[in-house]
Amino acid sequence: MANDSGARPAPDAHLPPGLRTPLRPDAFDAADDTKIAAIAGHFAAIMEELGLDLADDSLAGTPHRVAKMYVQEWFRGLNPAHRPDVKLFENRYGYHQLLVERDITLFSCCEHHFVPIVGKAHVAYLPAGNVVGLSKLNRVVQHYARRPQVQERLTRQIAEELQQSLGTPDVAVLIEADHLCVMSRGVNDTSSSTLTSEYGGRFATDAALRTEFLRQIGK
Repeated sequence: MANDSGARPAPDAHLPPGLRTPLRPDAFDAADDTKIAAIAGHFAAIMEELGLDLADDSLAGTPHRVAKMYVQEWFRGLNPAHRPDVKLFENRYGYHQLLVERDITLFSCCEHHFVPIVGKAHVAYLPAGNVVGLSKLNRVVQHYARRPQVQERLTRQIAEELQQSLGTPDVAVLIEADHLCVMSRGVNDTSSSTLTSEYGGRFATDAALRTEFLRQIGK
């Protein structure tokens, strides 16, 4: 059964144009099963060009496994239907201090070479009239990570989503990650890592607040 694209929001329509992941308008016209079948065929062709014997019992199921992994796991964050519902709760207890969720597991994929990006994300915000369930912060990170990415865009997408969802500009995001495109090819550097950050609202103007955020995440 095909996805009803007319009933779904356009991909990343809520983000500023420069932060949207490049996608065709018809990106989700096909159902997942249709995409998996097509990708499996393409990946089988790649394996055959490499000279691999797909009749071998260890390789025979690889094209389908890879296709299913791409659609349902690695790149599920492309589909706007999977955008997390960030439910807010009234801040009845009057908590207005820094709230930090650190060491959020981050797994993404370099859009230049389609190899993994692995690391951690640290996010923080200053509660105003509402607070959010903590797991929703993790889900926002995972949603934007689970797509082909560059780390700079990923950092800003997470910050923008949190600012919109939480209704406050006072958001901080810091990502530290290892890129297998650097580690496993090219310069083959296994010791370097990449840090990116985005500070909004008071985090951008208050040096002491930024310092406290960095202290709490061990930076």
